[in-house]
Amino acid sequence: MKIKLNTPVQITKLIQTFTKNGHEIYIVGGVVRDVLLKRTLVDWDMTTNATPEQILALVPDSFYDNKYGTVGVPSEGKPFEITTFRTESGYTNARHPDNISWGKTLEEDLKRRDFTINAMALKLISAGNYELIDLYGGKEDLTNRLIRCVGNPNERFGEDALRMMRAVRIAAQLGFAVEEETFAGIKTNAPNLEQISAERIRDELLKIMASDYPADGYLLLRNCELGQYVLPEMEGAFGIEQKSPGRHHIYDVGTHSVEALRYCPSRDPITRLATLIHDVGKIKTQRIFSDGRITFYNHEMESEKIAGKLAERLKFSNEQRDKFIKLVRWHQFTVDERQTDSAVRRFIKNVGIENITEMLALRTGDRLGGGARETSWRLEEFKKRLIEVQKQPFAIPDLKINGVDVMGVKNIPSGRAVGEYLQVLFDEVVEGNLPNEREALLEKLKEMNL
Repeated sequence: MKIKLNTPVQITKLIQTFTKNGHEIYIVGGVVRDVLLKRTLVDWDMTTNATPEQILALVPDSFYDNKYGTVGVPSEGKPFEITTFRTESGYTNARHPDNISWGKTLEEDLKRRDFTINAMALKLISAGNYELIDLYGGKEDLTNRLIRCVGNPNERFGEDALRMMRAVRIAAQLGFAVEEETFAGIKTNAPNLEQISAERIRDELLKIMASDYPADGYLLLRNCELGQYVLPEMEGAFGIEQKSPGRHHIYDVGTHSVEALRYCPSRDPITRLATLIHDVGKIKTQRIFSDGRITFYNHEMESEKIAGKLAERLKFSNEQRDKFIKLVRWHQFTVDERQTDSAVRRFIKNVGIENITEMLALRTGDRLGGGARETSWRLEEFKKRLIEVQKQPFAIPDLKINGVDVMGVKNIPSGRAVGEYLQVLFDEVVEGNLPNEREALLEKLKEMNL
């Protein structure tokens, strides 16, 4: 099959350099798949029969610092990668090969790859014209929207257990299904995921959350029995009933959580994951009364504890952890028109100004995932209140005057009195008795005596 493709100029020059020097070189990997799917082309990977040392000689500005035959080539964006044909054997850690040998043919190299849709190659024929090399039916699987292992699934997953999560992630990104034998292979090898580092699992999980189909991705993760190793906290949520007189819920906790994720409008993976696990504390706090009522008092606090442990286990960054826990802890916020400005300010302080939009996105998913309408007049009024209240200062440094102004107006040295004047002014502004405007604050300051 012939394909017309305008590759980056640097890629074309690299290919020409290799062929002029008697080497085979092909474009491979996900970018070939994305060419056929007409998706945005990002990661440009190539494979060649040239050894790493020969690649370094042909491309002087390239770099090589690994044992897998991959040479990096600097570009304007992410470096291009050129990997020597190779064969692999021995996977005692279920992640990396114990032995690597340089291969002789493209077929040897493609045979070791994970999925058929990632095991295709493009060979340059002439300027802008390529030949598709598809030895394992990748194009047909693309047409049928299937994720299928190259060869025996048990062998592929035995070589690298992370491939199981990658299968789910690619399915969630593309909206594909996992082929039957590949699905069975994941279920068989799921326990091997315990050998994979938390960082690797975290990265794949967040990519699933960031995909176009995060809810379906999580369900696939769970249905192929990886969920119990990736998010064991969620397993007990399915079957926890919450339909109750006077409550709007129509699903059990687990199903509601998945549907909340499905409808969450945020694209942020941390927000989406917080949406998925926000009600996990209901497993422990459920109480069922004789009249049919079901309550989950303080479930958000229990969810917060679980979120903290999850963030620690998956080795979130401090920033990710802080955001994740805040979204889970404060998702049960009240939207009562009778709330005071002080109550709204406390909510903003608890959540963090930088997380307000994400918290509202979680609430939207929570409502839609529970069978309620997307919004209500109370929620819309609350959003307006959030905007108005944020115009007020949240701390003394937000005042339009500072300690230097106080020392100048009151003719006093730096010290405790300066802070006391600022505190009184801040309290007046917060109570709505004084606008946070420089001239008004200075006039009030002139009148004050402590």
